[in-house]
Amino acid sequence: MSEERLLNIGKVVNTHGIKGELRIWPQTDFPDVRFKKGNKLLMLSPDNGGTLTVEIEAAREQKNMFVVKFKGFDNINEVEKYKGWELKVGEDERVPLEEDEYYVRDIVGCEVVTEEGETLGTVSDILSPGANDIWVVKMAKGKELLLPVIDDVVLEVNIAARKIKVHLMEGLL
Repeated sequence: MSEERLLNIGKVVNTHGIKGELRIWPQTDFPDVRFKKGNKLLMLSPDNGGTLTVEIEAAREQKNMFVVKFKGFDNINEVEKYKGWELKVGEDERVPLEEDEYYVRDIVGCEVVTEEGETLGTVSDILSPGANDIWVVKMAKGKELLLPVIDDVVLEVNIAARKIKVHLMEGLL
């Protein structure tokens, strides 16, 4: 699997106990799906890019983290070396989203146009400060436009065409 086709779902931050369990910092909106018994994950080394496929034997949430035991690892000495490794799944294992919900990787890079057809720029980042997300649009002259992701502003999102149509409310530009 190539790097661009993998989705981050967590990072190994430490060991837990002496029976081969690992503390995982979840980096997914679907931890209950990802850390379910029997799921297979790809572990990726941050140092040399080495990979290892593992199967979840057991997992439980604990203080905003997940304590996970992988099949075939039964003591701390076998898992200590995996601190810092990332957990990933293939893009084909995406969890289906509700209507009007999008993955960050699908929105970043999309061209943003006004309802009149004027090109504003491309989405370079997504911020989540509170009630709604903010899409950061990098404009041609290097300026950034902050677009609130609300129905009055975002009119149409076409992931296949990589294009977003927006209504510029007064004061946005």
